[in-house]
Amino acid sequence: MLESLINPKRAEKGPWKMFFIGIIYASLSLLLTKLFFSGDQVLVKYSGLIVVAFCVMFSLPFMYYIIKQEEREDEYIGGGIRRIWSVHKDAVFALIWLFLGFVVAFSFWFLVLHDSNLLNAQIETYCSINSPGQVSQCVNQYSTGNFIGPTGHATDSTSRFASILTNNLYVMIFTLLFSLIFGAGAIFILAWNATVIASAVGVFTNFQLSDIPLGLLRYMIHGLPEVTTYFLAALAGGILGTGLIRNGINNRRFLHVIENVIILICAAIAILIIAALMEVYLTPLFFG
Repeated sequence: MLESLINPKRAEKGPWKMFFIGIIYASLSLLLTKLFFSGDQVLVKYSGLIVVAFCVMFSLPFMYYIIKQEEREDEYIGGGIRRIWSVHKDAVFALIWLFLGFVVAFSFWFLVLHDSNLLNAQIETYCSINSPGQVSQCVNQYSTGNFIGPTGHATDSTSRFASILTNNLYVMIFTLLFSLIFGAGAIFILAWNATVIASAVGVFTNFQLSDIPLGLLRYMIHGLPEVTTYFLAALAGGILGTGLIRNGINNRRFLHVIENVIILICAAIAILIIAALMEVYLTPLFFG
């Protein structure tokens, strides 16, 4: 019933509305997980994935509409990146606003409920990135309430840039393939990234609710352009798969789709490089 309350066509024409939809979806996902699974000794261990699963279920109708709509428009356009952007920008902005709604709501409720089990898998992911040699100790620290600030490991900037870029390229490729195979299924990657950022915000702010704006700014400086590349990859994979099914390989319209998919992927890679540079060299200037 909930998904029928939102008209995807109207949402795409007013992308900012998706921010509030994202807040509703993410809030319900966390609260339902807390309500129904926090008392289960087995399922509580998988709370982080259950939260993402709820969020994906809520978002699938919108993602399905977006993929189908963008593919139809892609069959008739060409003329380079500016023309392609003019056609797809509403969809990209709608996904960005949806993602921002996810991050804000996940961060808020994670800090309000103060229950590390809700995003346990995400905290482990955070630790594997920031303390790769001490993952178990890091997880234990942030799962027991002894929040003393984020831990890290010393690496030179070049190595860190290469590591971040490689990891993000891997996620982008996975998003592309996942979207190609499953169409709207790429929403899983986007919801997962939103919960990981929320767990990082919790760690960065020492679980202080008043510091949420600072924590969000800390990760959105490079996180927003980074996640935009995943949206572009999701759109590229989705329209490629849908275009192949609708038109076949030899159809002239499908050649337009291929051309536009290549442009979207190249744009995504360029933005991803910029995002990695920002994460390594710009963000530390403000937050250390």
